[in-house]
Amino acid sequence: MQHVVRHPPSSALSCVPRIRDAGARIGGPNPYPSMAIPTVVLLPLWSAGHLMSLLEAGKRLLACAGGKLSLTVLVMPPPTEQLAAEVQGHIRREEASGLDIRFVHLPAVEPPTDFRGIEEFLSRFVQMHSPDVRAAVAALPCPVAALVLDFFCTALLDVSRDLAVPAYVYFTTNAAMLALMLHLPALHEEVTVEFEEMEGAVDVPGLPPVPPSSLPKPVMDKKNPNYTWFVYHGRRFAEADGIIVNTAAELERSALAAIADGRCTRGGRVPAVYPIGPVISFEPPPEQPHECVRWLDAQPPASVALLCFGSGGFFAKPQAHEIARGLECSGHRFLWVLRGPPAPGERRPTDANLAELLPDGFLERTKDRGLVWPTWAPQREILAHAAVGGFVTHGGWNSTLESLWFGVPLVPWPLYAEQHMNAFTLVAAMGVAVAMKVDRKRDNFVEAAELERAMWELMGGSEEGRKAREKAMEMKAACRNAVEGGSSDAALHRLAEQLYTGAV
Repeated sequence: MQHVVRHPPSSALSCVPRIRDAGARIGGPNPYPSMAIPTVVLLPLWSAGHLMSLLEAGKRLLACAGGKLSLTVLVMPPPTEQLAAEVQGHIRREEASGLDIRFVHLPAVEPPTDFRGIEEFLSRFVQMHSPDVRAAVAALPCPVAALVLDFFCTALLDVSRDLAVPAYVYFTTNAAMLALMLHLPALHEEVTVEFEEMEGAVDVPGLPPVPPSSLPKPVMDKKNPNYTWFVYHGRRFAEADGIIVNTAAELERSALAAIADGRCTRGGRVPAVYPIGPVISFEPPPEQPHECVRWLDAQPPASVALLCFGSGGFFAKPQAHEIARGLECSGHRFLWVLRGPPAPGERRPTDANLAELLPDGFLERTKDRGLVWPTWAPQREILAHAAVGGFVTHGGWNSTLESLWFGVPLVPWPLYAEQHMNAFTLVAAMGVAVAMKVDRKRDNFVEAAELERAMWELMGGSEEGRKAREKAMEMKAACRNAVEGGSSDAALHRLAEQLYTGAV
C-alpha cells in the first residue's frame, strides 16, 4: 500500500497566485502579472537528490503559507544534455501539477574543466552564475521574501547581502552531516595532519566519536580542492539567516541540540535551524503495478531484502559476483536492482547486462527466491510493500528517509559523497541499521561472506538486527508524526511566518 504525506487541503494552495512560466528568461519581456505577493526564490542543483528535495520543500512551504507567499525557481543550465533533459522533464511535471511555481532559466556559462572532483565542480559552477543570479533576483516584479540556496551554493550569500535579501541554506542531508560541516572550520585548525593519520576518533559535537574512516569522501584529502570547498561551505553556513534541514527533530535530537547550543561553531554565530523532514515526494501509485511490485505480492511478509544503490550506484563484474555469491549463500529472499558501469564519457549507470555481470547459473539457482532487476525500479513503492523486511543501500539520505518512513531497517553500503558518514550515523547514532565492513581502499569492496553475515543479521538472525528493526519502526512513527502536525510541521510554519513577516 502506498502511504501519502498529508498536506493542507487544496484550498490553501488555491490562494497562491497563478504565476507559472517555465519559459521566462532574463532580459526578455516581463512575463509576470502585476502582483505584490512576496516570492521565495529557490536555487537548486540539478541532480535528482537535490532538485526534487528542494522543490518538494518549496511546495510544502507554499501550502503552509496559505497564499501569502509565491515560489520562483532559478534554473542553472545543467552541464550535460542528459541532465538538461531530466531537469526539463521535472519542470514539465511541475507545470502539469497545477501548482503555481515560476521557473526562471539563467543564461548558460562555460563550465570549469580543470576540476578534481564533483564538489569543486559544483561550487565553482555555482559561483560563476553569481552575476546572473543577482540580475534575476533584482528583476523580479514582487518583493523577495528570501533566497533559499542548495548547500553547495553558499558563494551566492554575497548576492543576498548585496540585494539585502534574507538567505537560507537548504541542507538536503542530515543533521549529523550538518554538525560536521559547521564544525569543519574548527577541525581544520585543530587537526594539522590528514584525518586518517590522527590518533583516535574525530570529535563532532552531538555525535558519538567518529572514526576517521567514516568521514565523507571530500574531507579525506586535505590537499584536494574538494576539501577546501567543504571547509568554505561550512564556514559560510554560519552567515545564513537560517538552515533548513531535511530531517526531523525526533530522528537526530543530539546533533540538532549541539548545533543550536553553538558547540559546532565554537561559540560563533548560530543560524536558526528548521528541521522540516522527512521531505519526500509521494506520487500516487500507477494503475498497473510495476513488475517488481507484482513479484513482491507473491512473497511472505517481511521476507525480502531489497538491494538498491541510488541513481549513481553501479557495480562491475568482480563486485557483482561477490554480491551474487553472498545472496546465494544467505538463503534469504532478495530483490536486487543491479545497474552496470556508465557508458564512456557518461556519469550515470547503464542498464545491467546480466549475462556479463552475474555468475553462470546464478539466476536459475535463485529463481524461486530472488529477482534481479537490471534497470530503474520504483524504490518507494518497493519499500512500501509488506514483503520487504530489510534494505541494503548506498545510504543516500533521501533513500534512508524513504526506508525509515516505511519502518524498514538498513544495511548501509556507502559508495561516494557523504555516504560513509551516513552509514556511521545510521548504525552508531540512530540505531536503525546493521553495520557491514566496506573496504574503502578497494573502492568500497564488500566480500561475499560479509554481505551474507550482514543479511543474516538484518533479516532476523541476531540481537543487533532485532534492535535495528525495532528502532526503524519507532522512526517510522516519529517521521509520520513530525510531518503530520508535529515538530517538522511546526518548524515549517515558523519558517513560513518568518519569511512572510520579513518580506512585508
